[in-house]
Amino acid sequence: MNTLILRTVAPSLTALMLLFSVFVLLRGHNEPGGGFIGGLIAASALAIYGIAFGVPSVRRAIRFHPMAIAGFGLLLATLSGLLSIVLGVPFMTGLWIYPVIFEVELPLSTVMSFDIGVYLVVVGAITSIALALEQEPGSDAEGEN
Repeated sequence: MNTLILRTVAPSLTALMLLFSVFVLLRGHNEPGGGFIGGLIAASALAIYGIAFGVPSVRRAIRFHPMAIAGFGLLLATLSGLLSIVLGVPFMTGLWIYPVIFEVELPLSTVMSFDIGVYLVVVGAITSIALALEQEPGSDAEGEN
């Protein structure tokens, strides 16, 4: 289904879906959303781009191997939970800091870093699966012959 219409619309649709996935990620603890559903939206955007332009185009666009993205997300989520143990509070307790950046107080938490980790795990794992399914038979894992 690699049509001219899909190839024309895919870059704009992918960009909008990635932007919406970040929006869903950032609003996750106050309203419906979060890292998991945001990651699914982002992986869907990359799958659409892959259908339109092929697996090598997606691999060039994301620059890192999808499983490396998932691994980094898992590391970030794990460190977010372990930080609370290091500071002497129960595992996965939310910790907050309030740095001042350009005279604006910015609240940062381990809750958000955990959600970002989940987002990256889902994006990496689902994108890896989607690229494997979209790949042409007979080509190797990196999409080259």
